[in-house]
Amino acid sequence: MTQSEKANALLALHKNDRLLILPNVWNPIGARMLEAKGFPAVATASAAIAESLGYSDGENIKLDTMLGAVERIVRSVNVPVSADFEAGYSNSIEGLQENVSRLLDTGAVGINIEDSFDNEKSLRSIPEQTERIRAIRETAERRGIHLVINARADSFLAEGFPSEEERIEDAITRSLAYIEAGADCVYPIGRSDRETIKVLRERIPAPINIFAAPQAASLKELRKLGVNRVSFGPFIFRSLLAKMSAMYDEIKNLGGYEIIINGIMTGNEVQKFLAEGKE
Repeated sequence: MTQSEKANALLALHKNDRLLILPNVWNPIGARMLEAKGFPAVATASAAIAESLGYSDGENIKLDTMLGAVERIVRSVNVPVSADFEAGYSNSIEGLQENVSRLLDTGAVGINIEDSFDNEKSLRSIPEQTERIRAIRETAERRGIHLVINARADSFLAEGFPSEEERIEDAITRSLAYIEAGADCVYPIGRSDRETIKVLRERIPAPINIFAAPQAASLKELRKLGVNRVSFGPFIFRSLLAKMSAMYDEIKNLGGYEIIINGIMTGNEVQKFLAEGKE
């Protein structure tokens, strides 16, 4: 498929009756494994990419580093790839548009864009964020690509709300504004319980992305509730990191090899997810 065709395919995955499940990746082998298992699209996790390189999330790695990781992932699979682009790596509209154009150069066809800053403590104003979403849409349209915009509404993460009811109302207000500005899907991250999702689903007439946090409703429940997309963020990476830490402890304490050997993939099994030849 061309990049434009991949973008349209990704958009269509948000508009059918199936739940689009995105176990977010940070490297090509993870992306290839998802494709081999039949997942119709791949999404990156900015936190997992940054943490795998030894840095905190929050645009602490260089834009070039992030784009390089995304490009490698895009090249590794044939399915559409959506990139977690944090807050866009620029506060200015001109800088945001330039960065989005560079993201499109990687072959990515989807984007996650946040509306918070200061480590998610503060939120951009709704007019400012809608201007940024419109700028992203205009940039992609000039390239003839319907970039699938997944607009985060970080109301449940930010400080300054005196009640949960006001948080929910703010998340809904932002979501509706972002849809009008050109977002294809909204991502009210931070609440994934059944009751909150029911309210969001009733009030938001567009695809909704839910974060699969530990307290989230099950995937089957999310599908029944009408959720369109589920993300796992850095959780898969951190789960694997916990196993790595446990292995290191076992080795340090002169323990056995079972924690390493049990369940290990063979070289031939790994080979199925590798490119042939040299880079």
